[in-house]
Amino acid sequence: MLTSTSEPSNVLPAALDLEVGIPRLGLLSNGITPAGRRSTGCGEVWRWRDFILAYKTLGVVFGGLVTSPLYVYPSMNLNSPTEEDYLGIYSIMFWTLTLIGVFKYVFIALNADDNGEGGTFALYSLLCRHINIGNLPSRNVNSSTGVLYSNRSMTSETRSKLGKFLEESITAQRILLFIAMLGMCMLIGDGILTPAISVLSAIDGLRGPFPSVSKSAVEAISAVVLLALFLLQKHGTARVSFLFSPIMGTWTLTTPIIGVYSFLRFYPSIFKAVSPHYIVHFFLRNRRKGWELLGGTVLCITGAEAMFADLGHFNKRSIQMACLLTIYPSLVLTYAGQTAYLIKHPDDHNDGFYKFVPHPVYWPMFVIATLAAIVASQSLISATFSVIKQSVTLDYFPRVKVVHTSKHKEGEVYSPETNYILMVLCILVILGFGDGKDIGNAFGVVVILVMFITTLLLTLVMIIIWRAPVALAMLYFVPFFIIEGVYVSAVLTKIPKGGWFPFLVSVVLAFIMFVWYHGRQRKLEYEMRNKISVDSFNRLLSSLEIQRAPGLCFFYSNIQDGLTPLLGHYVRNMRSLHKVTILTTFRYLLVSKVDPNERIIIRKLGIEGLYGCVIQYGYADSLNVEGDNYISQVTNSMREHIRYNFDGLSPTSLEGEISQLEKAEEEAVVHVRGKTRFHIGVQTSFSDKILLGFYEFLHGNCRSALPALGVPLQQRMIIGMVYNT
Repeated sequence: MLTSTSEPSNVLPAALDLEVGIPRLGLLSNGITPAGRRSTGCGEVWRWRDFILAYKTLGVVFGGLVTSPLYVYPSMNLNSPTEEDYLGIYSIMFWTLTLIGVFKYVFIALNADDNGEGGTFALYSLLCRHINIGNLPSRNVNSSTGVLYSNRSMTSETRSKLGKFLEESITAQRILLFIAMLGMCMLIGDGILTPAISVLSAIDGLRGPFPSVSKSAVEAISAVVLLALFLLQKHGTARVSFLFSPIMGTWTLTTPIIGVYSFLRFYPSIFKAVSPHYIVHFFLRNRRKGWELLGGTVLCITGAEAMFADLGHFNKRSIQMACLLTIYPSLVLTYAGQTAYLIKHPDDHNDGFYKFVPHPVYWPMFVIATLAAIVASQSLISATFSVIKQSVTLDYFPRVKVVHTSKHKEGEVYSPETNYILMVLCILVILGFGDGKDIGNAFGVVVILVMFITTLLLTLVMIIIWRAPVALAMLYFVPFFIIEGVYVSAVLTKIPKGGWFPFLVSVVLAFIMFVWYHGRQRKLEYEMRNKISVDSFNRLLSSLEIQRAPGLCFFYSNIQDGLTPLLGHYVRNMRSLHKVTILTTFRYLLVSKVDPNERIIIRKLGIEGLYGCVIQYGYADSLNVEGDNYISQVTNSMREHIRYNFDGLSPTSLEGEISQLEKAEEEAVVHVRGKTRFHIGVQTSFSDKILLGFYEFLHGNCRSALPALGVPLQQRMIIGMVYNT
């Protein structure tokens, strides 16, 4: 490996890692191909498709939200509750579901999509595409020409004062980026806690008919169920995913039926609690205790963020239809039935779900509840895989192995490292916390913080992008800031009681993402500042009398305009250059799929045997390039380019150029990539010592990009450089 210290000491390098330079922002929260988007066709057909998609959302989007009745009441630390207490709690849950679930997400947040995608990082991407924040703002690409063009809709004259402030403040930009990353990491924390609390709460139903079954036995059974679920992930869910929606549909239908039966039998006037004055009386009576109970009531809105985060998986109308027509009424009626039962049986709150299930249907409901909990867990596990996959693809996370488990669904992916870490953490949560109240304390922290982050980012979108008057934006921000702020203040008291776990996991993951992004940005800055022009490189080749070695070389670069400085470093030290050298860059586009005819863009660089190659892909694309197939795809595109862009070459010269390419491919193929490092010395600032030092640790231990393309070991070459910070 060649190693040297570069001459410029005041600028930092960009690593020549393969998969993507530093791509444009635009995260799809769970990486599944968008479906059901409106384009053309009969309105009746599209409405029918919306209904089908709405049905499918039950098994993917709403698993966490619709199974929340399993653990909401058991998570509350109630002490001798009265009828008025239960009415107040139901009123809080009703208005939380209505205001946050319906008004915030269904009617407002779903309209703030970024090219059809949702989630906290999509909101950040949307801001990046309209104002110049971050070192690499998001852009669209005209894939037919390969030309980048800005998608910003505002000139500096029309940009809001808030937008200008964010553009001018590096500190504000970094805080905003970290907040967006933290929101995404909270979703991963959700992927740890949802399987734990859902399965544990469902299996706890065994203790009703069999009181001799201990808590430890329930925890052990739950751990075994989760262990089996995680071990099956490598086989994918394609064969059983068709069962997800029927299972959740059955759950969504049966629980409100039992709820209606329950409140008609025990407390027919339960809906008087819809009046907000019951909330006021609840807090006046219970004061601090009532405020602390908010840490439990917040769980009724668990999974609402998935409506927004999974927007790219379905479409806005299908999610709205499913929520308004099934999920929202189902939860309102189910919680009404639970509360009505508990008013007449106030001490049964520790088992608030199974106790209100009538005895004749107890075991069928136990089976349905267990299956629903497993489906909800699977949805969050799959979403976590997709978030990690997208983060790696967008170069916001160290590379981990990602495997596509379905030939037909691009979004169905599996990550072994992520899977086993999730498995260990889920089982540790069950065995370490055990009691549903403690897991509920941890869960509440994740649930409300990601919603609070969404509120902050959505307000920025309203003011900066939608250009809503500040007064109008405040009509959204102030109420939800107060509601969610009160919830946040309540769940923060739960941090010492278990809430520290998901908070710590999320902060650590967000820090890893931030450090990785920071290191990649610093390296890219060096690439752009020290790129070599074609004329300069040509002079370098002439001055050093460089030998042209036989064979074909793929030289991977992060930049598309100009030549990477690492190529100059390679030539100076090796004193040779392959007869055919292809500077290859992978470019991520803000589109779902790139047309196969536009996947590979070839251009001549003005030096004999030197070509530029850009391989484009969208967020739902699999690169689909393996070993020899990858090489043949590129060389075939080069032949076509040479034939159709002969630039006045004679037939003899044209055939000679094609013959040279074919001969080079037959002689030898080598893949060269850069592995640059920061030199962290005495003069390095304290912050860089921490951030860049940790980045180097991550970079040194993550997977190489080349194995993802099936490149044989004997064809790989790594060129190293060390730069002063």
